[in-house]
Amino acid sequence: MKILFLLVLFFLPSFCLAQQRGNPPVDLESFIERLFPVQDEDIDYEAIYEALFQLYQNPINLNQANSEVLQASYLLSPLQIGNFLAYREKLGPFISLYELQSIPEFDLPLIEALIPFVTLGEINRKTVPFWQRLKKEENAYVLFRHRRTWETRRGFTPADTLSNGKLSTRYLGDPNEIYLRFRIQHPRDFSLGVTLEKDAGEQFTWDGQTARYGFNFFSFHFTRYQVGKWRTIALGDFQASFGQGLVFGAGYTLGKGAETVPTVRRSSIGLLPYTAALEFGFFRGLGLTRQLRNWSVTVIASHAPRDGRIAAASDTLENVVETISSLSQTGLHRTPSEISTKNQIRESNLGGNIQYAHSSGRWQIGANALATRFDRPWVRSPRIYNSREYSGQSNAVTSLYFNYNWKNFFLFGESAISQSKGNGMVLGLVSSLSKQVDFSLLWRRYDPNFHSFYSSGFAESTRPINEQGLYMGIQIRPSKIWKINAYYDYFKFPWLRYRVYAPSKGYEWLARLSYQPQRNLLAFIQFRQEQKDRNLANSGENQLPYLVEPVIKQNGMLSLETRINKDLFLRSRILWSRVTIQGERTHGLMALQDIQYGERAWRLTGRWAIFDAETYDNRLYAFENNVLWTFSIPAFSGRGIRYYLLGQYQINPKLTAYLRISQTRFSDRDVISSGLQTIDGARQTDSALMIRYFLK
Repeated sequence: MKILFLLVLFFLPSFCLAQQRGNPPVDLESFIERLFPVQDEDIDYEAIYEALFQLYQNPINLNQANSEVLQASYLLSPLQIGNFLAYREKLGPFISLYELQSIPEFDLPLIEALIPFVTLGEINRKTVPFWQRLKKEENAYVLFRHRRTWETRRGFTPADTLSNGKLSTRYLGDPNEIYLRFRIQHPRDFSLGVTLEKDAGEQFTWDGQTARYGFNFFSFHFTRYQVGKWRTIALGDFQASFGQGLVFGAGYTLGKGAETVPTVRRSSIGLLPYTAALEFGFFRGLGLTRQLRNWSVTVIASHAPRDGRIAAASDTLENVVETISSLSQTGLHRTPSEISTKNQIRESNLGGNIQYAHSSGRWQIGANALATRFDRPWVRSPRIYNSREYSGQSNAVTSLYFNYNWKNFFLFGESAISQSKGNGMVLGLVSSLSKQVDFSLLWRRYDPNFHSFYSSGFAESTRPINEQGLYMGIQIRPSKIWKINAYYDYFKFPWLRYRVYAPSKGYEWLARLSYQPQRNLLAFIQFRQEQKDRNLANSGENQLPYLVEPVIKQNGMLSLETRINKDLFLRSRILWSRVTIQGERTHGLMALQDIQYGERAWRLTGRWAIFDAETYDNRLYAFENNVLWTFSIPAFSGRGIRYYLLGQYQINPKLTAYLRISQTRFSDRDVISSGLQTIDGARQTDSALMIRYFLK
């Protein structure tokens, strides 16, 4: 599980960002595109990156890794993992990484990708006292990031006087977004960090009544590894991942993407420090994992504030009763209304995990439990689609899971039940049918009343609730230069959903053909189609206020990438979309050209793109390079052009600076966005500046 980012380095040789000293660069763009072929604004990519980055920073010890750890790399096939374990079991621990050449199915490109991310174990650092290791650690740095939109949004203009004589709402703060992070860490030993953030529009103020202390968000973590029999000790903010994510999901979900086979399966990563700036989805308190031979026991205790709105009502005795009407997950506190939601709710969690891993490394079983309690009852505003959603003051969810490696087959599953008696279940396999063919199969079923707040199980929806489905993925390598990836997913929703006021069903498929005749040249073509039901516009007839009919979305991508030399990289790409609603078709098209050039101390990355999308349903997503630890995946609809330039310069061994300027110009509108985000004009310019300073 510790080399999830191997996937990134292996697939594309394009622009890379060095993440820490001594580590090879990581190709973030390849990573996002392969795991999420059609981007979605509902996915928080920065949180995903932060969670996966923790794994990247902790290399695998090849002499201790089991099938669970190796499979979660998303690089090795079941056949390669089986050969690796058989080799190690027969000949004993590895003495040198060069031994990898002797394992069947381990070719040179694979080994070259593996070596930077694996280890045979290091000299026992722990003979040196912890505080001396902390003091001498070189991987200690400070990050500063500033982002801003330079055109004036309506929220930053003077307030208007409304017809009732009151002033209209405006943002209380300035348009600057500021992010500050300190971190010092050593793989599999310790991690200590602080994260501070102020979003655009938020005030930089000190106000204890609204829990604003300069920066609007504050996060702290301190994690120790391998302290005696304690495998992990986590203090402050942290996350957890066990089983298939039905109880503990570690804040990210990998599922349907161009990497069609291995990513359907979750991994038991355990406890991870939380270092993102997302203001929900993490535990705050204490997490402990105790190792007892083949058994491990984890305990989690958390008490954290949450944003939400409080409603007050009187009971039959005329006592005022406060309830939670909604939880907020935006993390934005720019207006008096948004500030009134900050830290209004207290959420307590008590849970744990017990896991047994067989000494052969081929199978694993475990159990999860999590009890959550709010300081007030949560009573949702009644809607026709949310009657099966959670309501109440407490919730409990428990599960059993297993992983089993038999020859070239990985079998896995998890079954969970929540306090409401709703069930969630996942059962699947990943297999190498031959040297050329890998296959995955996953069945899932989530009841409409299955409630699990920290889950990220495989699902078509953003949460594992009210869904049944069957996924099949395949990867075929007919030769060294050709590769075919494809999947088909059928799903149905037994109960109503948001914007779908009837039980519904749908399907999704993707096919991708890749051609790589040499290491520095890659071409591929990709198609995706999805059909899902949706409410149509009000018909105007009282007896038929809503009609539910299928919406068919089709997307395609044609890409050619080449590295001219070690300093120059080019990418040309065409994206298109087609949407069919009630027989009417609309289209979208985008063409882009990337160029990346740089030497050892500096690098420039640029893009020019033109787009034309008839409707918002035709919007096109194109991942963009950005400053370190920042994602940019804008959605393009309408007609216009887009360009950006990113510069990176290493001033000295301690100090590196990143600067990015981007602009979108529309030719079909005079106003961008809506509400307080409105820009009066057809142009939007954004900048991002980041400085990273190593303390040693």
